[in-house]
Amino acid sequence: MATNFSALGIRPELTQFLKETGITRPTPVQAQAIPALLAGKDVIAQAQTGTGKTLAFLLPILEKIKTSAPHVQALIVTPTRELTLQITAEAAKLANIVGINVLSVHGGKDVAEQIRKLKGQPHIVVGTPGRLLDHVRRKTLVLSGVSRLVLDEADQMLHMGFLEEVEELIQLTSAKRQTMLFSATMPPKVRGLTVRYMDKPADIRIQTENVTLDEIKQIMVELPEASKLDKLCSMIDEYQPYLAIVFCHTKERAKAVNTALIQRGYKADELHGDLSQAKRTQVMRRFSEAKLQILVATDIAARGLDIEGVTHVFSYDIPHDPESYIHRIGRTGRAGQTGTAITFIIPGEHMYLRLIEQGIKSSIEKYKANGQKVIKNAKKTKPVSAKKVIEKPAADKKPGDKKAISHGGNNLRSRRKPKASETAPGSKTYGKRKMSKGKA
Repeated sequence: MATNFSALGIRPELTQFLKETGITRPTPVQAQAIPALLAGKDVIAQAQTGTGKTLAFLLPILEKIKTSAPHVQALIVTPTRELTLQITAEAAKLANIVGINVLSVHGGKDVAEQIRKLKGQPHIVVGTPGRLLDHVRRKTLVLSGVSRLVLDEADQMLHMGFLEEVEELIQLTSAKRQTMLFSATMPPKVRGLTVRYMDKPADIRIQTENVTLDEIKQIMVELPEASKLDKLCSMIDEYQPYLAIVFCHTKERAKAVNTALIQRGYKADELHGDLSQAKRTQVMRRFSEAKLQILVATDIAARGLDIEGVTHVFSYDIPHDPESYIHRIGRTGRAGQTGTAITFIIPGEHMYLRLIEQGIKSSIEKYKANGQKVIKNAKKTKPVSAKKVIEKPAADKKPGDKKAISHGGNNLRSRRKPKASETAPGSKTYGKRKMSKGKA
């Protein structure tokens, strides 16, 4: 397997840029996908977010674009606006080096402005299915010249009901196109797309255990439903995460948890499908700039997010399958950094725990709400010190105790990003950085 991008066939200007940004060694999905794509093959890649799949398809596309041809040559279809913006930002940095134009097309932006930019004949268009088809029907976007098509997060496009739109977009592109499909899971309907629209594709599968287990401390906390909010607050107080994401099953639940956290004085905000595009962009900007400490999100809204500095992920509601669990905890432990993933489990949900452990091929440490470790098949369980895993709140400080809260306006902004050694569970400095809370 290639140990650098030059060996994969990527031009010197791009490899030098990657080196300057600290990216020197291809990830497994990049090492397997890039040669196949440069050879002109269709590719199916089953890989989680956080594995480097964006560069896996961007770099070959940039190598093959003809700058002298003034039309859309590559189309990248994504399920969400956030993912569209992230891919566009990453593509633009690389494309500028080689004189290639990239444009994002998604809802929440002025259509007239997008039409004006489309007249500039971008080489690569990144967008969501609905807005892309809207431009096609307005005849402001022509896809017949698209020779490279990417379907990113294909399983999420299926779950969000975009399958018909995706098929319509595929049929509008060149019959001789190269097709790339990236997906965390491969449901039958997604696999059906590959059968209908791909020509003898290379099938790449990145094992999930290589993605999740090395850099992430995983913990399950058994507790009653009524104790979740207090436990969440006490763990935030003790861990003092630099940035934390709290996952909830529904947008109603996310709204309620976020409201409760704000009422208790935490710098929190919510991300879910009911937000306007302007609000979603504002929330993501504040979180990425560490002006928020906690983001309360649903799985769909947070899909594809790649925010540097997320040290902790809380599953307020346990995921119901291994894939969703992996997607959640994959928000932390990135780029060689360590992270911590804490999942709350209530009575009656242990079947989901078993599915998750089977899926990741590993057992997850389990604790009671009081910090006592759960020892399987033990007749008696003695309390075990869980300070490195679950800190007990100080006796004189309860979750939400306003006496312990500083409302200084600049306290959060001045918070420094932790070093890797400080974010590692069990390190001497782990959990000792204090953070002031204030109204979001």
